[in-house]
Amino acid sequence: MKKNLKHILFVCLATVVVFGSCKDDNELDHTKVSAVENLFAPSDNANVFIEGEGSVMFEWEKAKAEDNGVVLYEVLFDKTDGDFSKPLYSLPSDGNGYQRTLSISYGDLSKVAAAAGIKPGETGKVKWTVWSSKGMEAQKSSATRILEIERPEGFTVLPATAYLTGTATEGGDDISKAVPFKKLSDGVFEVYTSLKAGAYHIAERNSGNPATYSVSGDGKIVESGTTTVSGSTKVYRIRLNFNTAGSEFTEIVSLGLWFAPENKIWYELPYAGGSSWEIKNAPVVFKQEGWGRDERYKFKFVVKNAAGASSEEWYGSVNRDNQRPTDASQPSYWYMVPVTNNQWDNCFKFNGNADNKNADIKVTFTPAAYTHSVTVK
Repeated sequence: MKKNLKHILFVCLATVVVFGSCKDDNELDHTKVSAVENLFAPSDNANVFIEGEGSVMFEWEKAKAEDNGVVLYEVLFDKTDGDFSKPLYSLPSDGNGYQRTLSISYGDLSKVAAAAGIKPGETGKVKWTVWSSKGMEAQKSSATRILEIERPEGFTVLPATAYLTGTATEGGDDISKAVPFKKLSDGVFEVYTSLKAGAYHIAERNSGNPATYSVSGDGKIVESGTTTVSGSTKVYRIRLNFNTAGSEFTEIVSLGLWFAPENKIWYELPYAGGSSWEIKNAPVVFKQEGWGRDERYKFKFVVKNAAGASSEEWYGSVNRDNQRPTDASQPSYWYMVPVTNNQWDNCFKFNGNADNKNADIKVTFTPAAYTHSVTVK
């Protein structure tokens, strides 16, 4: 009886295993799909110029599932000599992978081109195909097509922020101390900073593993790399335009506080680092006029372009005329904007308590504000 019981248990166990295996096999059968046999669009060796806003439609023949259920699709890109074992880029089809079409934005195609080593302003080719699956093992299509991508001089995907980092910069090569740019508009950035002998690059953010850019010898912004600086330390206004891949480096030769009543520069403000210029304990004496004491001033920059030509730039108040500020004046009173060299227009005024006193005068051009301060001693 004991032997028969063991036999019965063995038979039951074998039955469970057999039927369980059949069940697993049936479930696996339901995951089988065919490979995509034909690619419809874009045509082989099609050319696409990825400038501005736009997209390209990819389309292929339907794959078949053994259970007549839904099929998931994924579009893969690789180099022309690649085998898609390590694709450059991949995206699920429209409808979260359920449709046999994919509308790829120019932004994503720009990422594909960048991964393939196609630089802005260049044309190159990539290979694409479609894989089908039911969420498990993908069926690799034997059909492939070539797509020629032409990138504009600028960047289709614009960085939201920009930072300057490297041994040539004020923050050194510690990315967390990178010098931030001020964003002027989409893709356009500006910073006032110094550069010394060394190397620098531009990063899209100051943490993690950001995308990086450098400036080529002809002033073009290019992906990755570094730019070498030689010679003595100089202060620059650096402007970057990722829309055109262009850069502009303007040397700041000097910054002077210009006193309107005497029509002359009172003081040159030395560069103090951190996008600021400062003079300490500067005597402030208003000019006596028949109607009272005059205290108007603004700032004069002497700059030099890449060709070595010098020019003047003036910064003053957004208002054509001002009242004397007080300790209760809003911070915006001291904001600085480009103005003309008119002797009287757009001048600031010293606080009345600065007359016949010394003051620390500081100009700061950071992303937060282009502003200045006068601290009476």
